[in-house]
Amino acid sequence: MAQTAVRFGILGCANIARQLSRAIALSSNTALCAVASRSVEKAQKFVADNSLPSTVKIYGEYGEVLDDPDIDAVYIPLPTTLHVKWAVAAAEKKKHVLLEKPVALDVAELDRILEACESNGVQFMDGTVWVHHPRTGRMKEALGDERCFGQLKLIHSVLGYNAGPDFLKNDIRVKPDLDALGALGDIGWYCIRSILWAADYELPKTVVAMHKPVYNDLGVILSTGASLYWEDGKVATFYCSFLSHMTFDLTVLGTKGALRVNDLVSPFQESYGSFSLVSESDFAHLEPGRWAPVPQEHRVGSEVPQEVLMVNEFAKSVAKIRGEGLKPDWEWAKISRMTQLVMDAVKASMEKGFQAVEPVEYS
Repeated sequence: MAQTAVRFGILGCANIARQLSRAIALSSNTALCAVASRSVEKAQKFVADNSLPSTVKIYGEYGEVLDDPDIDAVYIPLPTTLHVKWAVAAAEKKKHVLLEKPVALDVAELDRILEACESNGVQFMDGTVWVHHPRTGRMKEALGDERCFGQLKLIHSVLGYNAGPDFLKNDIRVKPDLDALGALGDIGWYCIRSILWAADYELPKTVVAMHKPVYNDLGVILSTGASLYWEDGKVATFYCSFLSHMTFDLTVLGTKGALRVNDLVSPFQESYGSFSLVSESDFAHLEPGRWAPVPQEHRVGSEVPQEVLMVNEFAKSVAKIRGEGLKPDWEWAKISRMTQLVMDAVKASMEKGFQAVEPVEYS
């Protein structure tokens, strides 16, 4: 590993941390140097179970990683309730912050995190992995081709999985003191991000939550959705659920074309991602099933897993700050904040009897 590698510490041993520890190891510009958990034993087990190098330091307290002068950046996959505490603490120790989504319980918490990162000159990025896949760039090019796709009219995102009884009873994502946003935070975040991505990160004018969301006995959201409306007539809908068959679909409709992807968050194959695209299709005959042209599949390869691409992108920004004296790239923070604003609006609409809510700035 080159001396310029960004040296990572991981705060917490959640399942998602397994993917990122692998990504850090596979990345050409990062090195995993420390893992912390609430106990040394749990951190040791994580290192052993994931065949991490013996050089990885093991800590029984999160703060020990932040005090380590050999750590440049931290990945934080802790429960959402703990994000503001540890992300702010990391920034104050001059550690760059890669924060798992959802990044906060609300935008006020996120603003505290972003203020700490900005005032200490450290990079912030959330852990929305799919935006770093090469397929995402190719899909954006297709949506931007006005001749073939036309004007954006509708976006529909569905993300869900049947979590099962053990998850619904014991997982942190159904505990109000750990991840109070439930399905809205865990997978609704992806739905909202995909909608904003397709709409060129233009905030909707209003958000209306769908009726009859499902809660568990502790009041945590298990299933919900919303409709988003823009002043120019664009409409978006999403549905997220811990109770449905696993589905990661995104559909984007324009006046001339349509784009669909069925594995948005995690491609079916690690080495490539596919999407279908059709332009100006119509019935060629009166008989059913005679479309012309038919949708075409576009396959976009990736030499490394998408998690590695995210880690690479984050590390490049850190290296520029550390080696060239440049300022952090705040586009990632802006995108996270927009996603949080819409998520807050969905929750507010649910709490206000499914009234229309405008995503607003906190004063």
